[in-house]
Amino acid sequence: MTEAIRVVARFADGRVIKGTTHDFLPNRPSFHLIPAHGSPPVEVRCEQLKALFVVKNLEGDPERANIRGFIDARVTAAQGKKIAVLFKDGEFMCGHTLSYQPGREGFFLFPVDAESNNLRVYVVMAATKEIKSGAAAEDLATSVLSSSDRSPRKT
Repeated sequence: MTEAIRVVARFADGRVIKGTTHDFLPNRPSFHLIPAHGSPPVEVRCEQLKALFVVKNLEGDPERANIRGFIDARVTAAQGKKIAVLFKDGEFMCGHTLSYQPGREGFFLFPVDAESNNLRVYVVMAATKEIKSGAAAEDLATSVLSSSDRSPRKT
């Protein structure tokens, strides 16, 4: 039996389920998630997801400000090419990937912020608005982050 992986499933419709899984594989159409709050296991169809976050812990740190771009990130032993993802819901992430290929259903992103609660993120392509890699990823990050800095902040 494999070890349980702590995950946060974020659905395209906005739902979130935190829990563990034993059987997520990116080339399968579904997996089982055991919710943290004690509900029975549920079958999750990957096509319904925005992304699956593999996390250090299920609580996270709501007080921590994550690094959102490449510029502020400390240099780490990141592997793969730089990638920037803008989701349809407006969420933006930067990281590195070894598996991004246009036309696939999804890919793994390793967040640029090594101190983040996210270990890796399986991004579902259908939930994205824009994806850029390499130097274009840095350009997208600069554009998105500079426009979000100008927008009014919610309090």
